[in-house]
Amino acid sequence: VSTGNGCGHTLLAPHSGTLSSKNYPGTYPNHTVCRWRLQAPPGTSLLLAFGDVDLEPSEHCAHSSLLLSDPQAGTAYGPYCRNSVPSAPLLVTNSSSVTVVFNSTSHRSGRGLLLSYATSQHPGQALTPLALRFSVYCPAGCKDIHGDIWGNPSQGYRDTSVLCKAAVHAGVIADELGGQVTLSREKGITLYESAFANGLHSKRGSLSEKRLIFHKVPSLPPPLPSPACDDVLEVAAFNASSWWHEVDVLGQVRAWVAERAALGTAGHSWAAEPSAETAWLELDLGTRRNVTGIITKGSSEQHDYYVTSYRVSSSRDGKNWKPYRGSASQEDKVFEGNADSHGEVSNAFIPPIVARYIR
Repeated sequence: VSTGNGCGHTLLAPHSGTLSSKNYPGTYPNHTVCRWRLQAPPGTSLLLAFGDVDLEPSEHCAHSSLLLSDPQAGTAYGPYCRNSVPSAPLLVTNSSSVTVVFNSTSHRSGRGLLLSYATSQHPGQALTPLALRFSVYCPAGCKDIHGDIWGNPSQGYRDTSVLCKAAVHAGVIADELGGQVTLSREKGITLYESAFANGLHSKRGSLSEKRLIFHKVPSLPPPLPSPACDDVLEVAAFNASSWWHEVDVLGQVRAWVAERAALGTAGHSWAAEPSAETAWLELDLGTRRNVTGIITKGSSEQHDYYVTSYRVSSSRDGKNWKPYRGSASQEDKVFEGNADSHGEVSNAFIPPIVARYIR
């Protein structure tokens, strides 16, 4: 829970989270306060990582300060500011509840603070038995923190990219919950192409010494035998709420039927009847499959058509439909789609959808 007028980007999930002061990494405002109450599940304790504490210095941090308190143990940490910073970047508490308080008075400079936490079930970093691979726990809320990423899921990412932000872009974790990621550092490549995926833009980047490669390590086997997660599933049949019968200036008819919705189709795509208030496209995968994501693209031939956002539903029998709500939400998830008619945009399903029909 967060309260006050000095709170910036905040995402507090049960096992991890990220919080920052208002305007971070720009100068935090005068005369503000923010109080965050971090609560971990019973039987676990909180680990806090200080990403950045840059508050204008003052004697005893009287003007601007960060103060942490552990109500269970009756202990306090801080106050912290620029001339009194935490002695270590990681604070290991023995409590499942910690209160974080940030306040400011009049000041001229300072980025403010960036702090993340995880529970004792998820230590910050651990080496795996594979020599070149390592595992890191990324807290919830990394998508909107300051910093850039270069690359894409297929090529990998420049090693100067913000690691956990790149993990969200790659679709190996959901920003709403965070999670453990497994990756390796491999030889860099000449050019990293930009991509839009999972609500994030990556940048086009030049050669780096190393690159980050994320590895999808499923925690559970798929419910039914299925191809590897990166394989494209075949669609047995397409259906749609309607389709457009275009009549050109010569009176010739061109049908934008559902079957033209396959990503690799040359020429025009599927389009709903222009007068339709709502529209859906349905994919029949032939049998129940493990669906880990979706790629969308507009129709770049003649007409500048594309879908900017969409919802997803699934069905095992084609009659009873279940809306996709993601990892921890009670509301239907709205996926961010395309911003032009020619670029591809991918979105991951975390957790995956197990179904025969997708709308």
